Amino acid sequence: MAVQTDFIAAVNQIAAERNIDIDEVVTAIADAIKTGFRQNFPEESNVNLEVRILAGQGQISVLQIKKIVEKVTDKEGEINLKDAQKLSSNSKLGDELEIDITPEGDFGRVAAQSAKQVILQKIREAERETQLREYNDRIGEVEFAVVQRMDGDSVIWEVGRAIALMPAEDRIPSEFYRSGSRHKVLLKEIKVLPKGKTLLVSRSDPGFLKALFFLEVPELASESVEIKAIAREAGSRTKVAVVSNVDGIDPIGSCVGQRGIRINAIMNELRIGEREEKIDIIAWDDDLRRFIANALSPAEVLEVRLTNEEYKEAVLVVEDEQLSLAIGKDGQNVRLAAKLTGWKLDIVGKSEAADMDKRAKPAKPAKIAKAKKAKAEDPEAVVEVAVEEVAKSKKKTVTKAATKTPAKIKEVAVKAEKKPAKAEVAKEKKVVEKATKEKKVVEKAKKAKTE
Repeated sequence: MAVQTDFIAAVNQIAAERNIDIDEVVTAIADAIKTGFRQNFPEESNVNLEVRILAGQGQISVLQIKKIVEKVTDKEGEINLKDAQKLSSNSKLGDELEIDITPEGDFGRVAAQSAKQVILQKIREAERETQLREYNDRIGEVEFAVVQRMDGDSVIWEVGRAIALMPAEDRIPSEFYRSGSRHKVLLKEIKVLPKGKTLLVSRSDPGFLKALFFLEVPELASESVEIKAIAREAGSRTKVAVVSNVDGIDPIGSCVGQRGIRINAIMNELRIGEREEKIDIIAWDDDLRRFIANALSPAEVLEVRLTNEEYKEAVLVVEDEQLSLAIGKDGQNVRLAAKLTGWKLDIVGKSEAADMDKRAKPAKPAKIAKAKKAKAEDPEAVVEVAVEEVAKSKKKTVTKAATKTPAKIKEVAVKAEKKPAKAEVAKEKKVVEKATKEKKVVEKAKKAKTE
């Protein structure tokens, strides 16, 4: 066991300078010493080693671990009971014996030189881990950061003592990041990348806009006002749906602020250069139709038709003059409204909606029109038409009776009267009675003409 006071002093200095827990430094250096020992002593490369550092006492020990057995089959990893008891009288079969093989001399300096790169790498990892630990509980918050440099399409930021990465997809497309410039960023997540754990930041994530609202609107922090949904196309336009949880508080007015001071502060933070991101504040409503209509703001919606609730499809009717406003430039307004509501939206003008309604009305069957035109010539035509109408409505009893004689039709009507007075039965009765009357009128007219 060697006493390495200079080496341990250096360990303590590293821990203090880099603000790393001394146990993490000791663990990292122990691994590095193990690597250096195997390089300096190749004959010990296959043995089971353990490096023990007692920082408080300034002691470093290299121990070989051997298992106590009756018959040795592996000289590097096993030792018989007799030899083990010579080294330690308390040795028993099955125990593991620790044999001190620490080299004599200035082992700390030699080992550190041999494993210099390993030590530095371990210390860097420990330092990064310590820095990132500060941000574990701050994910989702906004923090000031300084642009350090560009890494391809990604941006390297300095956030406090930590180094953060902004991937290309988290950049606002219209922004140019000048080295040394200072901006607010969203602490998005800590992710394991090929280079190790990395803090990721973002300015294009909807969470960044939400965090900015929380900074500017105290009603959000007190939960008097709530942000229900955000649809964002970073650098261009955003729609934010808000609702009030307290009577008497206007959610839209709270977010806009007096004379627009709150919303302007948010938009100024998003502005880099002359281009700014427009923000629409939308009133959330529990009534789905109203909410969808509000989401299309600033266009006014005349009607919302939920065409397919299973697949969340809806048609919105607007004035013909507001079609372009409702759709927006390159379809942006309706696209954001669809993201905000989660529904597929189709915008139509008032005139087009009227044409759709006309096409949707069922046309009268050709046989009915033909029969009405020829009823004076053929008294049976009306009865046949009535039979077809009833058959299509699945009223089999009346259909069967109507195909016979008017007397039978009357008999069916009498039976229908005895049944419960339901709307469908009454409708069937009217159809049959009308057909019978028309037939009698036609027969009477034909008989008068013959006379």
